Amino acid sequence: MSRLHVVSGKGGTGKTTVAAALALALATEGRRTLLVEVEGRQGIAQVFETEALPYEERKIAVAPGPRPGGAAHSAPADGGGRRAGGEVYALAIDAERALLDYLQMFYKLGGAGRALKKLGAIDFATTIAPGLRDVLLTGKACEAVRRKDKRGRFVYDAVVMDAPPTGRITRFLNVNDEVAGLAKIGPIHNQAQAVMRVLKSPETAVHLVTLLEEMPVQETVDGIAELRAAGLPVGGVVINMTRPEVLDTGEVDIAANGARRGIAEALAEAGLRGGRRGAAGVRWADGLIDPLLEEAREHAQRVDLERAEHAELTGLDLPTYELELLPEGVDLAGLYRLARDLRKQGPI
Repeated sequence: MSRLHVVSGKGGTGKTTVAAALALALATEGRRTLLVEVEGRQGIAQVFETEALPYEERKIAVAPGPRPGGAAHSAPADGGGRRAGGEVYALAIDAERALLDYLQMFYKLGGAGRALKKLGAIDFATTIAPGLRDVLLTGKACEAVRRKDKRGRFVYDAVVMDAPPTGRITRFLNVNDEVAGLAKIGPIHNQAQAVMRVLKSPETAVHLVTLLEEMPVQETVDGIAELRAAGLPVGGVVINMTRPEVLDTGEVDIAANGARRGIAEALAEAGLRGGRRGAAGVRWADGLIDPLLEEAREHAQRVDLERAEHAELTGLDLPTYELELLPEGVDLAGLYRLARDLRKQGPI
């Protein structure tokens, strides 16, 4: 079972929301998860409606525990100090702070490292060497995956990374190639190798978030091909913001063909018969037909497009998960709802 879940997706597909819901879903039944942000957008704080995250691991949510029969509830702490419902911690990784940790870990610079930061050397290093920045960001997440407590248990049962968009995800994760031009040997090289051992192992799964729209689906298909070519483990595809089909297949066909008679009969059955005329001399029931037909045609076109895109995604032979569009937006209650939906669809 994967312990590092990397969540990517085209911008605007809701990957941060999906990453947060996944962290909650994985934290049920007393588990502890870490939700990691690497882009400096404070998106996690916004989703959980909390203050900006510092560069430290902080508990931000408690996942619901299962009732007998499957319903969720909050349960008391177990003997190991964890709530039966599980906990979600979050960390916003800062490349400069991560480099200071790295310098302290390998070179014991201490105050000298802080002096370098004041001089701007840390920012300079992470800016001119983007490969180094990726090593630091991915390395911090991989360290959390491997970390154990004094009893030899993993501190986190799962780590979820809100990663860069699909167009950059393969290069971001393939840090071994990025660092090849920076260092052939030494601590940086060794760190990159250690990171890649985690990223290319069964412990890791890269999930892609998409919408049932042409561009996000195409970017998802291309991203999966790039990940596979790089030897990075692809997890599943999360189809986000799905909308219900308000018409069945036969009704969609009728709508697409613009059947005025069918609409008129349906209005009549609903009691909307045209018996009087409005100011323009048009019977009021007749005046409803054209707008309804136009709306029905648009719905039919959308359904047809979404079915085609859905078929392309399912043809990738990967686990597929679907999350519905929440018309009222994603607040905390909605986030827990999405987490529950992910759990219902099986392990991810």
